[in-house]
Amino acid sequence: MDDKRHIAFSPPDISQAEIDAVAEAMRSGWITTGPKTKELEHRLADLTKAAGVACLSSATAALECALRALGIGPGDEVIVPAYTYTASCSPICHVGATPVLIDTAPGSFEMNYAELGDLVTERTRAVIPVDIAGRMCDYDRLEGVLLSKKALWRPQNDLQRLFDRVVIVADGAHSLGADYHGRPSGSVADFTAFSFHAVKNLTTAEGGALAWRNGGFDNEEFYRGIMLQSLHGQTKDALAKTQASSWEYDIAFPGWKCNMTDIQAAIGLAQLDRYPNLLARRREIIARYEAGLADADVTLVKHFGDWANSSGHLMLVRMPGKDEAFRNRVIELMAEDGVATNVHYKPLPMFTAYRNLGFDIADYPNAYNQYRCEITLPLHTLLSDDDVDYTIGSFKRAFARASDQTKRESD
Repeated sequence: MDDKRHIAFSPPDISQAEIDAVAEAMRSGWITTGPKTKELEHRLADLTKAAGVACLSSATAALECALRALGIGPGDEVIVPAYTYTASCSPICHVGATPVLIDTAPGSFEMNYAELGDLVTERTRAVIPVDIAGRMCDYDRLEGVLLSKKALWRPQNDLQRLFDRVVIVADGAHSLGADYHGRPSGSVADFTAFSFHAVKNLTTAEGGALAWRNGGFDNEEFYRGIMLQSLHGQTKDALAKTQASSWEYDIAFPGWKCNMTDIQAAIGLAQLDRYPNLLARRREIIARYEAGLADADVTLVKHFGDWANSSGHLMLVRMPGKDEAFRNRVIELMAEDGVATNVHYKPLPMFTAYRNLGFDIADYPNAYNQYRCEITLPLHTLLSDDDVDYTIGSFKRAFARASDQTKRESD
């Protein structure tokens, strides 16, 4: 095409504000975990209405810290969707627990709540729902299923005993800024892990956070426990040790290293200032996609409705009746137009690591059917309206060409 352009899939939206914030942090002499990280935690708590927030190095670290704080380990089971990225499941393996994969509902990106109850056993300690694309799960239904199985709940420690059912530890990597029946992500599930990776709506380059709602425990004590995990089990962080005659510290247990730095937090604070406008722009882009693809033989993930408002993280498009080869051909043809696309997600049982754990994609037919015809179109705040229209045109042309090719091959 003569007017071919380059449409990146999900570049970070970095303005002069973020650059200035990083420069300020660099000049301050404080670049590791310090005052900016603490400020970001407080502001995220305000945004999410969470009882507390701990900033960490990734959403994966946040999930793992939550599982460890709950005392989940060998002999325990944690239920997680088969249709997700590995980061939703790998923390279960890291703590030595057993992942139990659940299929999606037919034609849905969410877990099959109707089958959830059958997977709960006396060893089940947590469920990790995934807020895919920025759309929050049906938490009322999820909690209802878990409450119906409360007779099987066998808490193993003081923190678990504060819950009357299996604990909900949400993978909210996509859902910062989303809400469910008016409640912000971060205040709905018992615990919620957020991601601030470079491709996320709000980025700190790398980074994440763990949020929790009021669960009847001491919030400050719980926060201190997460901080201990994130810094080798050391009872004082670098900021506390700067106080006069305050070098002495203890190692409470052999911890890990997954803290957030003030340089990262500086980026996050500048992004938070811009976040309402960034979310509004995502909503405009989604509306443009919905209008532009209304006449196409596709289904789009529903981001907005009476039940919820999505953060608008991903534009998931399904092509019903098509297969992997067709989808991959569309991806190739759009790449020829200069449009980068992606797939969210290849189900976990299709990967070597999870096949080696005994999982078989044949046992998760709905997840496979979602994956086989899914393509993710660019959705980010650096897109102009013309870029969106170009992407829509490219997709329609690619779909038509792939359809013609399929027809020729079948004749």
